[in-house]
Amino acid sequence: MLASLAAWLGALVLMSGMDEGPGTPLHNLPAFLVGWVVMLTAMMLPSELNYITAFAAVLRSRHGVSVASVRRISSFIAGYGVAWITYGLAAYLLDLLVRRISPEMITWNRGGPYVAGSVLVIAGVYQVSSLKHVCLTGCRTPLSFFGRYWREGNAGAVAMGVRHGLVCVGCCWALMAVMFAVGVMSLTWMALLTLFMFAEKVLPKGEKLAIPIAGFLWAMGIWIAVSPATAPLLKDPMLFASMCRAN
Repeated sequence: MLASLAAWLGALVLMSGMDEGPGTPLHNLPAFLVGWVVMLTAMMLPSELNYITAFAAVLRSRHGVSVASVRRISSFIAGYGVAWITYGLAAYLLDLLVRRISPEMITWNRGGPYVAGSVLVIAGVYQVSSLKHVCLTGCRTPLSFFGRYWREGNAGAVAMGVRHGLVCVGCCWALMAVMFAVGVMSLTWMALLTLFMFAEKVLPKGEKLAIPIAGFLWAMGIWIAVSPATAPLLKDPMLFASMCRAN
């Protein structure tokens, strides 16, 4: 939990004032990766504590408390991170490709509102899909996961971390895609999506929140596409650009 709080403080420092609204540039790859890892730690770690706690409990029952167990927990977290960093790299390359081939697609006075709105609507559709349900169930049942896929050693911990990370990506990729649509530096959306992911993964009956979350995403997506100037919870990129020109 301390790591997550530290990551949130880091995000406040790194991202404060950098939100230019939908279409916010991702900057160069090294800067993006640093920010992505900080964002992942802040957003994902709270809902992953149940998995880490379960993994530590299984290790303790098998091997007792030892330095080796700490290394295996670190290896599991590293493997988990590999899955999400791969997702981040794919998103970065897609953003780079769109900006080079068809930048008007994400320009706010052209196709931007329709693209952003469509991403939210698609994310809402995925929320109620069978694949989302399967992956969310996997994220909510750590002991079942370890009972089925347990492997010994640090390499085994990494392998389990990667496998679980892929399930987590399957569960939350669409919600994380929303961040890229509404402004990847938006602390407001970062906090809101963190709350969504924590609630559906950790809270009792959290899986039943998939439909209300989908409804919210549909409503916001349509609102952004139809009337972007009045849509709440995001900055107007055109207003930000005009302020920069004035300065």
